[in-house]
Amino acid sequence: MAQTMRPSTTGSLFATDGKPHPLQDTLLAVTLVFGVLAFVTSMFHSLHLLSSWSGLVGILAGAYGQFISETTRERFGLIVGLGLSGVGFYLGLAHGGLFGGVI
Repeated sequence: MAQTMRPSTTGSLFATDGKPHPLQDTLLAVTLVFGVLAFVTSMFHSLHLLSSWSGLVGILAGAYGQFISETTRERFGLIVGLGLSGVGFYLGLAHGGLFGGVI
């Protein structure tokens, strides 16, 4: 009954394999930061350039992060960041778009 002595991490939402993943963790942080930035700035009509561009960067970083992610913790954070980035991106597009009024 050796399995009773090992901690079970399969049921945990933030399960990890015990190995470092610096690229995946960086993409996770970038996606979350740009997602929150895009979501918050999308609530202001005059900040549509910032919200649409930061949402686009968050979507691209999150999509690549999902492609190379290895643990559930990474995937969970990336989905949250992708959702925030998507909402910010689309509201930024609705308020004026990526180049609205500049070009």
